[in-house]
Amino acid sequence: MSDTYTIPEKINALWFLPTHGDTRYLGTQKGGRAVDLPYLQQVAQAADTLGYYGVLIPTGRSCEDSWVTASALAPLTRRLRFLIALRPGLLSPTLAARMTATLDRFSQGRLLINIVTGGDPAENAGDGLFADHATRYEITDEFLDIYRALLRGEHVTYEGKHIQVRDGHLLFPAFQKDGPPVYFGGSSEAASHVAAKSVDKYLTWGEPPAQVAEKIAHIRALARARGREVSFGIRLHVIVRETTAEAWADAERLISHLDDATVAKAQSVFARMDSVGQSRMRALHGGRRDKLEISPNLWAGVGLVRGGAGTALVGDAATVAERIDEYRRLGIDTFIFSGYPHVEEAYQFGERVLPLLPLSHPLRAGAAGHNMGPFGETIANDHRPPNAA
Repeated sequence: MSDTYTIPEKINALWFLPTHGDTRYLGTQKGGRAVDLPYLQQVAQAADTLGYYGVLIPTGRSCEDSWVTASALAPLTRRLRFLIALRPGLLSPTLAARMTATLDRFSQGRLLINIVTGGDPAENAGDGLFADHATRYEITDEFLDIYRALLRGEHVTYEGKHIQVRDGHLLFPAFQKDGPPVYFGGSSEAASHVAAKSVDKYLTWGEPPAQVAEKIAHIRALARARGREVSFGIRLHVIVRETTAEAWADAERLISHLDDATVAKAQSVFARMDSVGQSRMRALHGGRRDKLEISPNLWAGVGLVRGGAGTALVGDAATVAERIDEYRRLGIDTFIFSGYPHVEEAYQFGERVLPLLPLSHPLRAGAAGHNMGPFGETIANDHRPPNAA
């Protein structure tokens, strides 16, 4: 088949839950915020109120558990979906399918699943998983064969290289037909083949558009060779201000307390990982501060000390909206955003940029209206300023 594709007319915009903590300044305790349920509730309810499609909940030993977090927050939100990280190799596919079906029912279909194979051998060993990179993707492949069949309502007997199941099945189905959509990311060739075979949405971290286009074309071709279509998403930080100059100043402020020793230590941790995606993130900046704008308005400063997604879109609302649309025109229909601190940036981005985007989901009720009081906007108690056109 040719590489022709339809540009998505509408997109989904998600936010991020910082279950590992939040901050005003990367790489320092200054301005840090501890994780607790009330703070995560603030972030989730802000995202719900503003009209984000959902929130990504990460996984790993530095994070609070994604399943418990989603279970705690689902009753406190109304429309917000929860994109939960799930690690094959740490959980049997039958147990994972039961957990998925239960939370999907209890949340009335507000569950999404993010399959994370894991790229840090030291962290994996701490969880009792000693499989190498290639073996982890073999496990993921077998896991998804079983997991997806169970959620389709099938009885599963499976004799794989790594996983064996005899007459596995669910008594209580998921709320969503065939289970929640499955998201997945990975830049290695092994990951690409898993994506092409078994997932609904392939995720990439925020690389420059030309590199993202190459990834998309590769995954699309592999999927079509199997008679499948895969949709695409991207994970990005955002720094949006009234002017682009203000946004760049705040980007520099975010790393203003970051010293070279901390950068070197973080980069050494990333270097030990066997994640191809993490290697690609490191290559964008090489641990250097002098060339962090790697593409127009795409800044790699976050990746100096943060693993995973390490780039941010920086600018005023119109500029950032245009950069997002550049990715949409490549075929991306799902955007997972975050910013520091997460409550404040959810509002900055939600109020300035979301109204400019071709969203598939509604913004908060009355977002385009004028709430004139009685608050500080009233003048001498009974006179209201004229409405903007």
